[in-house]
Amino acid sequence: MIEGEVNNFIMVWMVATATFCYSHAVGKLVTNGGKARLVALFPAIVLLFLLPLRLTSAHLGPPSTFLLGWLSTFKLLLFAFHKGPLSSNPPLSLPYFLILASLPITFQHLKDPNPQTIPDPHNNKTHQIYRLGLMAILSACFFPLYGEKQDSFYPVFTLLLISLHMYVSMELVFGLASVAVSKLLHIKLDPHFDKPYLSTSLQDFWGRRWNIMVNRVLHPTVYDPVVRVSSHVVGRKWAPLPAVMATFAVSGLMHELVFYSFKREKPNTLERWEPSWDSLCFFLIHGACLTMEIGVKKKLGGRWRVPKAVSLPLTVAFVVSTGLWLFVPALARCGAFVKGKRESVAVVDYVRTLALT
Repeated sequence: MIEGEVNNFIMVWMVATATFCYSHAVGKLVTNGGKARLVALFPAIVLLFLLPLRLTSAHLGPPSTFLLGWLSTFKLLLFAFHKGPLSSNPPLSLPYFLILASLPITFQHLKDPNPQTIPDPHNNKTHQIYRLGLMAILSACFFPLYGEKQDSFYPVFTLLLISLHMYVSMELVFGLASVAVSKLLHIKLDPHFDKPYLSTSLQDFWGRRWNIMVNRVLHPTVYDPVVRVSSHVVGRKWAPLPAVMATFAVSGLMHELVFYSFKREKPNTLERWEPSWDSLCFFLIHGACLTMEIGVKKKLGGRWRVPKAVSLPLTVAFVVSTGLWLFVPALARCGAFVKGKRESVAVVDYVRTLALT
């Protein structure tokens, strides 16, 4: 079981790498973005979307779905029209193209698309290493609390525990990826999170602090096109409102896809999908609330602002409460953490067996 899943994982990422090489060659041959490049890249986009179906484990399937089935496909869609992080003038070299296409990173203030001589900017490496080490310890401490022990917890505490584990794990995984790429290429990367617990509004939380990489992919892929279309209907001033709703709707659907990958047990099959739509509802509610927030700000024209001492706790409370109400229960129903713990135990037993033989 473990060997088969690892072999599938290696195969998936080898095929994905070859697909990215093909996409890079398409960019060289079809220099102008548009329909011709989109047609050439369409098979690559479909392949990347389907590749994660080869994986069923909680540790390998959902991350691959997020990276390949969501981020990479959206990046290639933008690349087809000469937009997004994969497009630059002059074109990215193949190694940089592969890294940007496959990982949830963006280069920060990148003037030279092939910056072999940019100095390493990490001035506080010790602090970063300590922080990642703390995140790793905290993440490991959560697993013993799942299973039989969590039955003795209050339901709200269990959901809060899962929320904290999810945030710590995301910080750890994204942080490790950024450190590895920064060390390898000696370049500065944009952060994935910017202290989301200090958000003073939903616009601040979603636009500037939470999962910044996803925001930078969704903005040109969904938000900008909807703004252009809506401008002809409601005017440029109010066009961002339907664009925000469309962006959150797409994000909700993609999260449902990632949750589906947690449930899957058989590789290479499209098992019956019975989503609860809680994740989609979570993002639609936040999209509606953010739309109202932007609308009120536009109406007031900046004449009145809520004090930070009030807006910060209100924002954090709203995000946490709606997450505990809709998002985290949907993730728990997928069996993500129980399945993850089961797989972790299986890996430990497998390694112990190998060591004894």
